Amino acid sequence: MRIALDAMGGDHAPEPIVAGAVSAAGLINGEILLVGIPEQIQRYLPGSVPKNIRVVPASQVIDMDETPTTALRQKKDSSISVGTRLVKEGEAEAFVSAGNTGACTAAALLAWRQIEGIHRPAIATLFPSQHGRFLLLDAGASPDVDPEHMVEFAIMGRAYLEEAMGRSGAKAHLLNIGEEPSKGNAFAKEAYKLMQQHEWFEGNIEGKDIFRKPVDVVVCDAFVGNIVLKACEGVAEFIMDEIRAAIPTGPAKALFLPMRSALRPLRDKMDYAEYGGSPLLGLNGICIISHGRSNAKAIHNALLNAAKCVESDVVGSTRERVARQLLGKH
Repeated sequence: MRIALDAMGGDHAPEPIVAGAVSAAGLINGEILLVGIPEQIQRYLPGSVPKNIRVVPASQVIDMDETPTTALRQKKDSSISVGTRLVKEGEAEAFVSAGNTGACTAAALLAWRQIEGIHRPAIATLFPSQHGRFLLLDAGASPDVDPEHMVEFAIMGRAYLEEAMGRSGAKAHLLNIGEEPSKGNAFAKEAYKLMQQHEWFEGNIEGKDIFRKPVDVVVCDAFVGNIVLKACEGVAEFIMDEIRAAIPTGPAKALFLPMRSALRPLRDKMDYAEYGGSPLLGLNGICIISHGRSNAKAIHNALLNAAKCVESDVVGSTRERVARQLLGKH
């Protein structure tokens, strides 16, 4: 196994990216290819570099605020372009990046193309809930989609959850403003009709229920999904900040120390670094997209996630399910 890691992607790259790779190296049964500017990467490598870490040169970097298509056209030797090209050429089995999300999505789409039967890729993001975790997609890849693409998202999400995450018999819900089939706009109503033809469809679900009810996969378009994602990140940070602000300073602070152990599980549940990154599903390759502010822990977990996707053959499973459920092939 070889996983290409964009060493230059992220708000604080390459230091936390390299640290995450070093941390995960002993747990990866294969090579980690650090893609980027060699002299900048080597500055943060330890004196004794793990044997399964190798630097792959890339002379350019796509910044977070650059327009994806323009940047890819002008920077053909960027770490994102080189990383996706390594997968296309069979030099790596997966690509991980905390860089420009739009550029990662566009580069992977151009290099690998969609799985036959899939029209739009989707970012699948894990969320915490009272019942463990659930998967929401699309969280940012395809804002302009058709109702039939919701069926494709559900099939992709179920394949990932069952194969990479080990959750058998995953069901799917459609995110809507009400549970009744008649609720929602024309898009939601048509998507419901198409999804109800499949035995794995559990109906509509409201935003207030996705964290409280036992759900597996929740689908929506990327415009809605990205708003949900960022709103949840904001609420999580707000809650933790309010809790910290409520704890007094001085001697009285000792009275609140027992709360620390009680709140630790909640903090870990809401910590993006615990989840590492989100897979970009629907393509003929594995791409894990991490948060721009990813620290070493997040990159460590993103690499382990990529390894799981390779080992469980998420792409092959998705391809087989799409062929059977959408294309009528056996």
